[in-house]
Amino acid sequence: MKSRFTSEMECVTSLNITIMAIIELSNEDNLRLNVLLANNVQAIRIDESKMIVYGLSEQGEAKIQLHPTGRDELYLKKVRELISGHILNSPGGYPVYLKRWNRMGQAKDENLEQLLKLGEPEAVVAVVHAPALTVELAHRAWWALPNSETARSMLRNEKIAQSEIGKVLAQYLIEFLPFEDDPINLIQSVTLVLQPGLIDEDTRQKLWFRGRTKTAYLLGFLAAEPDNLPNSLITPRADAAQIKQHLSSLAANGNNIAKQLIKISSANGQIFLDCCERVLRKPSNQEVVSVLFGLIAKYFETIRPDDYDNEMNIVSLIERASNRCETCLDTSSVERRAVLEIMPEMQDSIKAMLILSGLGYSVLQPIFSRTTAIGSLMRKKLAPVTGPILEQFAILRNS
Repeated sequence: MKSRFTSEMECVTSLNITIMAIIELSNEDNLRLNVLLANNVQAIRIDESKMIVYGLSEQGEAKIQLHPTGRDELYLKKVRELISGHILNSPGGYPVYLKRWNRMGQAKDENLEQLLKLGEPEAVVAVVHAPALTVELAHRAWWALPNSETARSMLRNEKIAQSEIGKVLAQYLIEFLPFEDDPINLIQSVTLVLQPGLIDEDTRQKLWFRGRTKTAYLLGFLAAEPDNLPNSLITPRADAAQIKQHLSSLAANGNNIAKQLIKISSANGQIFLDCCERVLRKPSNQEVVSVLFGLIAKYFETIRPDDYDNEMNIVSLIERASNRCETCLDTSSVERRAVLEIMPEMQDSIKAMLILSGLGYSVLQPIFSRTTAIGSLMRKKLAPVTGPILEQFAILRNS
């Protein structure tokens, strides 16, 4: 037996179909839309709130004020059916249910120009995610759907980021940052605008300064340029020169432990640790912490032991790092043994790096699986994890 809700929904659907059959485009709208489509339109944008259709062509921008003969949403569906029938020979309109597929960059290359002419935001999304996106199509897509998601999508395309429109997209994202309430989007925006050539040094410094009050900005820097962070106040570790002197030959021969010790003891390495510590001491939510752990692990990934897995908590991670560094008996410890033969005092620093190389969600999962806390309460619950990590930072900063 059908439920009352199901029956009511079927009635509503049937009524909408009946109304759609009755609604027709006004003669004026039908004529003007056909003229627009016949004049080599490059892109179409529909302002649903104002019931206006905009068309972009080589001659500039055209504007058609619609005159609905029925409910706005149903009338707009008729408009899109007319457009789709002309562009794709498919009056059913663009299949918006392909949203996830299109956002994975699976739109056919030969259809990209046509998709921009449908007046469908989701069709534009398909275009900006397509690997075959050209600079010319990027200009049209930006006209059709100028928002932060479009800008981020296109700046992930190296060809678009290096073109002139890349600077336009970067400037838009910077102006929108104060209004971005999703920390992941904010981190991604900062990361993307820090690509070479998109912003000047003054703007870069201003973004860095914002990280004093909103640590998500710092994560963008850690992701984009971990070896070139803008903090001239941090100096190399006190024994940096000695480490470089003793381990340069090993590093030159491909010893990753030696390379990482030289790197982390330099001014840039110490700035990286300082930045990570600032974020870790005051993260805003769980997403920020998770991203930070991923970035730290990536920084030390060249020395991550092969037997690390996604089941380690903070205790087992420390145990594995300790065993590897203190015994150095396994065959994969050749690099560590070579470094410790020259500088045995580096054992604690090597252990600290091994611990940091294993950070990941598995370390956070025992806590995050039991709470959705944010802010100060989250930081309190995270203390059993963040405490040991801060200790490793202190070791590597020789403080």
